[in-house]
Amino acid sequence: MDEFHIDQSFKLENGGTLPGIKIAYHTYGHLNDAADNAVWICHALTANSNVTRWWPGMVGENHFINPKTHFIVCANILGSCYGTSGPLSQDPDSGDIYFSRFPLITIRDMVNAHILLRKHLGIRQIALMMGGSMGGYQALEWCVMEPEMIRDLFLIATSAAETAWGVAVHTAQRLAIEADPSWKDLNEDAGAAGLKAARAVGILTYRNYTIMKEKQSEGDQEKLDDFRASSYINYQGDKLVQRFNAYSYWLLTKAMDTHNLSRGRGGDLKKVLSAIRQRTLIIGITSDILCPLDEQKFIADYIPDCRLVTIDSIYGHDGFMVESEKVGNSLLRWLRK
Repeated sequence: MDEFHIDQSFKLENGGTLPGIKIAYHTYGHLNDAADNAVWICHALTANSNVTRWWPGMVGENHFINPKTHFIVCANILGSCYGTSGPLSQDPDSGDIYFSRFPLITIRDMVNAHILLRKHLGIRQIALMMGGSMGGYQALEWCVMEPEMIRDLFLIATSAAETAWGVAVHTAQRLAIEADPSWKDLNEDAGAAGLKAARAVGILTYRNYTIMKEKQSEGDQEKLDDFRASSYINYQGDKLVQRFNAYSYWLLTKAMDTHNLSRGRGGDLKKVLSAIRQRTLIIGITSDILCPLDEQKFIADYIPDCRLVTIDSIYGHDGFMVESEKVGNSLLRWLRK
């Protein structure tokens, strides 16, 4: 993992500033002489810059996005807890850890930070911008913010604006964190129990009825307690608590709520999408209840040069990572055209 330090004031969309920021990132492969072979991968909510780890089968040598032919970049988002400036960072002005004092950020703030990294890396054109879920929010924003910089766009399980359903889910997750008595304690473990509950809410939207019934139903019909589905939800919550932070989770769900391509651009999503000139592939997962297929159909209806591919999967929203073979083959066929 590499780090890029920006020692000058970083302006935020809400009018505030950060006195400086740090961006953690991974690169794979080499930038060519024309500096136009970059593939930039935007990650989702609790992922990090090590894309070969969280998107196995999709990125890496002998996979669909190959460092032998492309300069692959994945940068950790602003507000996260994996190396980029966020609530667990030190405020250079006071010397104290930010914790709850870290300011509200938006998807556009994340993209603006990564544009600075792009310039630092010397990338003159991004051959392919790609992202799933919250990563798709960033990828879409970037195409609007730097339209001449990006050649092709690949989106999966994402939307042009956060939906009322998404905002409601995030609010329920934040309520879970805020109900934790330790929330806003000045330490890294603050809100851990609430984060576990928030993850439980999230899991129910990342999966769906079908996959839960198939994978977590009981074999023992006489049980009165300790059900398999309950153990699974507890396990997933504990796993996230071990690797993530409640302050970052709370902040990043707030950032997701701000996602709206039309904000400050006339308020017409259809018009903003119609102005996107990148050749675009968008994939939807049939069983996705968090970001349903209707959201991808809406994008495909208005981006002029867009192809929509539908993937049947029982894995719901998480299908965009689980179904690497189906996703990768669809991407490869589209790129070859």
